[in-house]
Amino acid sequence: MNSLPVITAVDGSDHSLKALDWALDAARSRDAELLVVHVRADYVKALPMPGTPLAMPPVEQVPVLAAVRESLEGRQDLPSVRYTTVDGSPTSTLVSLSDEAQLLVLGSRGRGGFASLLLGSVSRACAARAACPVVVVPHAARTEAVEAVGTFERVVLGLAPDETSDAAVEFAFEEARRRGARLQAITTYPVPLSTLALMGGYVDAAGGAESPRVEKELTQSQDERLRPFAERYADVAVDQVVTAADAAGRLVVASQTADLLVVGRHRRRVNADSFLVGSAANAVLLHAQCPVAVVPA
Repeated sequence: MNSLPVITAVDGSDHSLKALDWALDAARSRDAELLVVHVRADYVKALPMPGTPLAMPPVEQVPVLAAVRESLEGRQDLPSVRYTTVDGSPTSTLVSLSDEAQLLVLGSRGRGGFASLLLGSVSRACAARAACPVVVVPHAARTEAVEAVGTFERVVLGLAPDETSDAAVEFAFEEARRRGARLQAITTYPVPLSTLALMGGYVDAAGGAESPRVEKELTQSQDERLRPFAERYADVAVDQVVTAADAAGRLVVASQTADLLVVGRHRRRVNADSFLVGSAANAVLLHAQCPVAVVPA
């Protein structure tokens, strides 16, 4: 068994329970323990005086965790599952726990905030700050059409040859191998503004007179970037795509026929609390129709 757990956070919302199902599969496929965490921010607010503790119920009596335990009873092929409840800030707690995790799996929204928000603040902050890869599982309204099809046996990697970290590329190859899936690596280059405006920015478009040269150079860069990984993961079939398109829009389109979309986290953060994950990563977190893995450098 892998010594580092897969971690997921639950708050009783449908979004977190959807992420729980994804995390169970992830832990099982990695032969890892699943740590189910419930962070009680309201507990801290309810303290009568600073430093005055309240009697904490045993983990099995915490309503949210008790409900999760009950929902998993009788399920077959469960990985090893452990439960814990922590009092404090959800973001700070999960970021801290990510130091000792191989994967953090979150729903796209929690119980707090407005239902109209596309991405919860906790998911967004953890994707930007966690020490381990973070998988954000979209809410049901965004995945309904994709889930009706079932598995596509395809992992998509958003690849900027000069910027995407080795960790992100390795993660994508590992996931493809683990799933017995094909890996599609997508590299884009800028579309002229006039063309982008006409095409809406979410479809491939002709890149102008420079396109053949740019595409040839990028294809070569992509080949060189992927070659050492393709040699190590010879059992993973790789489809390489180089196209003139808006990067975020092209990846969102790809998410419609993928089981997982992998992007690297922006490496140039302004400060430790920055939510900067890169414009493409942020866009796919908001709009992708499959789970998105954000991998730190």
